[in-house]
Order: sequence, then C-alpha cells, then structure tokens
Amino acid sequence: MGLFDAIEIAGSGLTAQRVRMDVTSENLANADTTKTATGQPYQRQDVALRQIEPGGFGGALSGALAQSESSPAAGGVQVSGIVTDSTPDQQVYDPGNPEADAQGYVKMPNISTVTEMTDLISEQQAYQSDVTAMQTAKSMFTSTLGILK
Repeated sequence: MGLFDAIEIAGSGLTAQRVRMDVTSENLANADTTKTATGQPYQRQDVALRQIEPGGFGGALSGALAQSESSPAAGGVQVSGIVTDSTPDQQVYDPGNPEADAQGYVKMPNISTVTEMTDLISEQQAYQSDVTAMQTAKSMFTSTLGILK
C-alpha cells in the first residue's frame, strides 16, 4: 500500500457517500410528487456502488498477493450508477385530491420518509467515518515526516 492510498480510498468513500446523500435528499424532496414529466408518480432512486480495482503493476501485484492471502486488494469505491427502485407505488385513499382516480385513490411515490431518513443518518455516519480515516492518515503522515527530520 502506497503512502497516499489511504487518503485516496477515504476520498473515494467521501465522494460515494455525498452522491448517496444527494440522491436520498432528492427522494425526500419528491416524497409527495404524484406526477412527473412522464405522468407517473416519482420513483425512488438508489445508488449502486462498486469496488475500484487497483490499477497498474502495483495493483496487479497487490491483487496477486491478496489472492494468496485470501483478502482482496483495497482500491476504494465508485458510484456505478443511479438505479430506480422497482417497488410498486403506494395507493392512498384521498377522494378530494385532483389526482385521484374514479375510486378516490391517488398513486403516491414508493418512498417511505422513515426509511429515507434512516438512510440519510447512515450515509452521514459513513461520510464522517471517511473523514476520520482521512484525518488519521494525515496525522500518521505528519508524524512520519516529524520522525524523518
């Protein structure tokens, strides 16, 4: 593992968690959106993440060594895409709503504000963990440089 690998890995985590928080915030903002441009209720979005494989010769060497030690080489995380949640829309009985059908039901987004707030708390804690990891790596580098003086 190189000198700045810990900071790069923590930085990739910071970026991924920021995107997750943005998507969760968008879900919360659209929790009551009954019609989008397509005419359907807003669909909950989720972030798909993937592991970044370390590149170059060093990455190949680390990967080979990791396979022999049965632990994967670290490379960070990357957003691979934003996907639409396939859970069905909610049906809410509200006959006074202009969006209601003939039976008085309104199609609402498939968003649970409790779930979204729980996700947001989890993402914030993961973000803070990445900040702490980055600060710890910086502190170790500073101490190492102090020893070398």
